[in-house]
Amino acid sequence: MTLQDTRPGGRSPLSRPDRTDAPERPIRVLSFSQKLSRWDLKVSPYLYISPFFIVFAVVGLFPIAYTAVISFMDWDQVRGEGEFIGFDQYLWILGQEKFWIALRNTFSIFLLSSIPQIILALFIASALDRNIRAKTFWRMSSLLPYVVAPIAVGLIFNALFADQSGTVNQWLQFFGIPAIPWHVEPFWSHVAIATMVNYRWTGYNALILLAAMQAIPRDYYEAAHVDGAGSFRQFWSITLPSLKPTLIFVIITSTIGGLQIFEEPQTFDQYGQGGPASQWLTITLYLYDIGWGQWDFGRASALAWLLFIIIVLIGVINLAVTRALVRDEGSRGGLSRAERRARARAARKEARR
Repeated sequence: MTLQDTRPGGRSPLSRPDRTDAPERPIRVLSFSQKLSRWDLKVSPYLYISPFFIVFAVVGLFPIAYTAVISFMDWDQVRGEGEFIGFDQYLWILGQEKFWIALRNTFSIFLLSSIPQIILALFIASALDRNIRAKTFWRMSSLLPYVVAPIAVGLIFNALFADQSGTVNQWLQFFGIPAIPWHVEPFWSHVAIATMVNYRWTGYNALILLAAMQAIPRDYYEAAHVDGAGSFRQFWSITLPSLKPTLIFVIITSTIGGLQIFEEPQTFDQYGQGGPASQWLTITLYLYDIGWGQWDFGRASALAWLLFIIIVLIGVINLAVTRALVRDEGSRGGLSRAERRARARAARKEARR
C-alpha cells in the first residue's frame, strides 16, 4: 500500500522536503557602526587597563631591568658606565656582617608587627561589623592613623619611646617597672618600631577585612544563633572560614610591606642609620646607605635584587598556602560542621519563603 499525494505539487505530507527547494538565507552584511560596536566590546577593556600597564612598564619594569644590569657591574654613577664583574657584587653583599644583621632585624620587626597587626585587625573589624551607634564614625576613625604622615608618626613615637624622658618609661616607672632602653637593646627597639607599624596599618587592614565581613550572608549567623552558637563560635566557624581569601591577601601584602620596611626605622632616631650598633638596621636602610651613603650603586642594586628574591620566595610560600586554603574552602570537607549546619538551615529557611 502506497501513500497518495494529497498536497499540491505531488508531495506527500510524510516526505522530507528537498533541501534545494528551501530558500537561501541572505548573507547579513554588518554596517560600520555594528563592526565598531563589536570591536569596542572586545578591545575597550584592554584599553581601560592599558594606562596602568604602560606606566608600570616605564616606572616599574624598566628600573627593575636597569638595576639587574647594574648589579653585575662596577658602576660609576658620575660617568654613567661601568665594568662587568659578574657575581662579585652579590658575593660582597653576602660576605658582609651588616647584611645578616639587617636581615635578622627585618624579620624580627616583621614578625613583631604583622602577627599582632592581623590579629588586632580581625577583632576591630568584627567589632565594627556589629550594629553599634555611629558606626560610620568609628569606621572612618580607624583609617586616620594611615592618613598621618610617616614623619609625624616618627616624631610622636620618638617622644613616646625616648630612653630618658619618654612618656612610656615614665608610666613604667610610675608602676614600679624599670625604664626600658628603647634605643639601646635590639629587641626593645624592634618592639617600638613594630608599635609604629601597627599604629599605621592596623586600621587599614581592619577596613579590608570589614568589607569582606559585610559580604557574608546574615542568614548564616541567624541560623547559627537559632542552633545555640555563641558569638565566639559564630566568629570561629562562620566568619573566619569565609574570610580566608581576604585574609590571605592581607597576609601577603603585610609580608611584602614588612620586608620592605623603611620609613619607621629611619625616623626612629635623628640620624636614620639604624642605630649606633645597627640595632634596628633593616635591609632597605642598609640598601639606602650603600647607594646614597657610600655612592656604590652596583652593590646597592645587588642588595635590591637579593631583597627581591627573598620577597619572591616568601610570596611563593604564601601562594602555596593560599591554594591549599582556597581548595579546602571550596570542598565540602573544608567547611566546619557548624558552618555546614548553618548553611543548610539558611537554605531551608529560604526555601520556606
